[in-house]
Amino acid sequence: MRQWVFVTLTKTSKKLKINPMRQNNALLSKKSSIYLDTCSYNRPFDDQTQLRISLETQAKLYIQSLIKNDKLDLIYSYVCFYENYINPFENKKLSIFEFSKNAKYYVIENDNILIKANTIVNNGLKPIDALHLSCAINAEADYFITVDDGI
Repeated sequence: MRQWVFVTLTKTSKKLKINPMRQNNALLSKKSSIYLDTCSYNRPFDDQTQLRISLETQAKLYIQSLIKNDKLDLIYSYVCFYENYINPFENKKLSIFEFSKNAKYYVIENDNILIKANTIVNNGLKPIDALHLSCAINAEADYFITVDDGI
């Protein structure tokens, strides 16, 4: 059975959970797949005067560089596409769309994703967050990245 690695970029001492088999330079030891939810893509556009946001942005940009340098495989989903599509800020939308072209895998909606998302919603997550998590699970992502406190 696959062991999941959940990584959030916030409050790492409390939120960072790493599979013990991947602790040593997990992001660099072998090429892994990574799923970022929409709030992660938008983090560099947020108010960088706040320390937390600035640190999360630096982490996201580092991950982005690993993806661009082919050290990580990006997984992008129909949920990310939809949320970016409805983004009212054209500059953000375009930037995220351009970066999404680095994706090695694209997750499309299917019954398994929707069923898993409903289960996750029943455990307290918001529907959109549950869809992101369900897409990552469906794609067998090694990492799931969010800056959302609710996940």
